[in-house]
Amino acid sequence: MGELVRVEHLKKYFNTPAGVLHAVDDISFSINKGETLGVVGESGCGKSTLGRTVLKLIDHTDGKIFFEGKDITNISKRENHELRKKMQLIFQDPYSSLNPRLCVYDLIADPLKTFHILKGEERQKRVFQLMDEVGLSKRFTYSYPHELDGGRRQRIGIARALALKPKFIVCDEPVSALDVSIQAQILNLLQDLQKQLGFTYIFVTHDLSVVRHISTDILVMYIGVMVEKSPAKELFERPLHPYTKGLLSAIPIPNIHHKKKEIVMAGELTSPINPKQECRFAARCPFATDLCRTQVPTVSEVFPNHFVSCHHVREINGI
Repeated sequence: MGELVRVEHLKKYFNTPAGVLHAVDDISFSINKGETLGVVGESGCGKSTLGRTVLKLIDHTDGKIFFEGKDITNISKRENHELRKKMQLIFQDPYSSLNPRLCVYDLIADPLKTFHILKGEERQKRVFQLMDEVGLSKRFTYSYPHELDGGRRQRIGIARALALKPKFIVCDEPVSALDVSIQAQILNLLQDLQKQLGFTYIFVTHDLSVVRHISTDILVMYIGVMVEKSPAKELFERPLHPYTKGLLSAIPIPNIHHKKKEIVMAGELTSPINPKQECRFAARCPFATDLCRTQVPTVSEVFPNHFVSCHHVREINGI
């Protein structure tokens, strides 16, 4: 369907008292219209920072961001304000992201008021339409966030993100704070909305079973860098990077007769502050050599649309 978002060598660094923290370090990818890029990795690997940098909610350090073929890396504040109509965010915590002083109606209508879109009965009609789309009953119209459960709060957050009819939405761990049964409802809702309205998603999560369910492609991050990216099905059937293999081996299988070898990733995490010129995973990798400890690996396309950042990916996998 054509490319909607493209990121080239994106970097986001933060200055700290201990040095420069490399939150996102030289990441490139593209997403086609109507598709979902799942971004996975351990807590603190830079997943959420990547999503917010792509949305331009935080300034980048280096690299380029393209949206609908246009370079939006250094656009003006006015252009960025207009871009908000097309690019939205669903937050991780549905409670802290909502103003507790506003009722459901005002929370969903807020984006329409901010951008002076629709008035009076037309605005009311749009709010009720959004509530219907995300599965919120009209009886909650004048309820406040503290009166609702987590699933309904997240539905408000989704409705707010949809209000301006965006083309691209970053879902920042939108189900991690919800019960498992509610998680399934929200995931199915996001997929149904994507099919109906053609949204393009970045879906940030640390739950591999969730990302498998919703993603077209999956990008695996480790301490600020991309270690592997491939179509979702292929990543689960043929993981190539040692870190990806370790993550997949940790997924529990609900079958007591199925014996699965778990790959234990021993060793300490490399600090993202002033990182050495080496593979970030070298300290925990069983295949690491002197080359891994002295040189940063480049991202290579091992199979069509299957990218890996590893010096020894071919020897490890017998390719």
